[in-house]
Amino acid sequence: MSIGIIGSGSIGSAFARALARENIEATIANSRGPESLQDLVREIGPSINAGTVQQAASADIVLIAVNWTKLPQALAGLPNWEGRIVIDANNAIEAPAFKPFDLKGRASSEVVGDLVPGSRLVKALNHLPAQIVSSDPKAEGGKRVLFYSGDDASAKADVAALFEQLGFFALDLGSLAVGGQMAGFPGGPLAIHNFVKFG
Repeated sequence: MSIGIIGSGSIGSAFARALARENIEATIANSRGPESLQDLVREIGPSINAGTVQQAASADIVLIAVNWTKLPQALAGLPNWEGRIVIDANNAIEAPAFKPFDLKGRASSEVVGDLVPGSRLVKALNHLPAQIVSSDPKAEGGKRVLFYSGDDASAKADVAALFEQLGFFALDLGSLAVGGQMAGFPGGPLAIHNFVKFG
């Protein structure tokens, strides 16, 4: 499956580094255009290419990791997602205040889902700091746990398989409504914790 990354900040770059460690190809994009990413892709490695947001969004699996207030602009004008998988790595919070946005009782993935119509959404990679995502998942002697949740079983299976290919232990938290609450930051009981599976 082809992989795209929309957002070249800390989480998007960390995911790209995790992919590059296993020589998995991906296209990374940001709002400033491919030229602004040349130094980053040179640093990360040859399996990661810079592209436009449209190119990244056309992949089979697309990670979205953008500042919360910039999500609507980042995803505006993209065509229907036609059943492609979107990994929602966003939390409804933003530096420097880190004050949660009032979503009027909605889960953050519900808001993101409205911005990517036709996609199969999987919530993941929003519960760990970027430096942990990009570091060796077996550094502690086991496998670092990556949580994921979603309402589409086949999409979750594809994301779990990708995480396992990267060396992580993928752990299903169930539906978006349940898993999103458990791993969301801030407030989720599983957020920020670096769990490792042994054996």
